[in-house]
Amino acid sequence: MRLGIFGGSFDPVHHGHLALARACQEQAALDEVWFVPTAVQPLKQHGPHASNDQRVEMLRLAIGGEPAWRVCTLEIDRGGKSYTVDTLGQMRAERPNDTFFLLLGSDTLRDVARWKDPRELFRLATPLVVHRAGDAEPDLVPLASLCATTTQPQIIEMPAVHASSTEIRRRVAAGEACQKFVPNAVLNYILRQGIYRQGSDK
Repeated sequence: MRLGIFGGSFDPVHHGHLALARACQEQAALDEVWFVPTAVQPLKQHGPHASNDQRVEMLRLAIGGEPAWRVCTLEIDRGGKSYTVDTLGQMRAERPNDTFFLLLGSDTLRDVARWKDPRELFRLATPLVVHRAGDAEPDLVPLASLCATTTQPQIIEMPAVHASSTEIRRRVAAGEACQKFVPNAVLNYILRQGIYRQGSDK
């Protein structure tokens, strides 16, 4: 199988995440896309605002209508800091006959050199670098130098989707509308659970 691995906080998952996954699935002919919520991102000072269970449930609600999309809780189950190279290493050991692709927004390229063992990471998986319409064309040269000859980066084109988890959390806390940023099932869950509301530690 051709498996796309999409890691992130997903705090909360939004339409931008879903559009990125769909563009990668279609343009790279992926059989499945696995959403992998992180436990603790090493390069983020603060952890997620929603609980692990809440982020997993929001993902499940968001992808419920997509039969080829999965939620993988490997990093949450493992706990501690989430290093993508460790996750891909475990996946490759468990599924040696599958081909792995790592879904990346072009904005993440500036941090790639700071990741744990990036050369090993990009030996394990081919990076799919998503270029959002209206953004500058990503410079793949530094990334390509970290990749094996068989896992050179591919550019994926996607439409501009104006959504960010930070803005959604701000809007929910302020009581502002954010229906256009997240699936209805996810928004209803956020409101029902009281996630991100003003004065809440969630």
